[in-house]
Amino acid sequence: MMTSKQRAFLRSLANDIDTILMVGKSGIGADIIKQASDALTAREILKAKVLETSPVPVREAAEQIAAQTGAEVVQVIGSKFVLYRKNEKEPKIALPKASKK
Repeated sequence: MMTSKQRAFLRSLANDIDTILMVGKSGIGADIIKQASDALTAREILKAKVLETSPVPVREAAEQIAAQTGAEVVQVIGSKFVLYRKNEKEPKIALPKASKK
């Protein structure tokens, strides 16, 4: 589980990246899940957009893809969402440490 500080850090990184995944009228299929998983392995962070023609609402699409790829939903704004999954073999993003109370 991410802390709010880590989530804010990832949101700031997501501002500068391009949307690379589109969920369209065919909804969420195996091809979308594979594409998302491959992108998360390569980049650790992924920005996606749910088109108006999609049968799946944005929040639901984000949660479904996150659940099937082992990722976490960072944010959902409008028709876009951001996912994060740490690459255990070759980490590219260093998250801020969680503070201990």
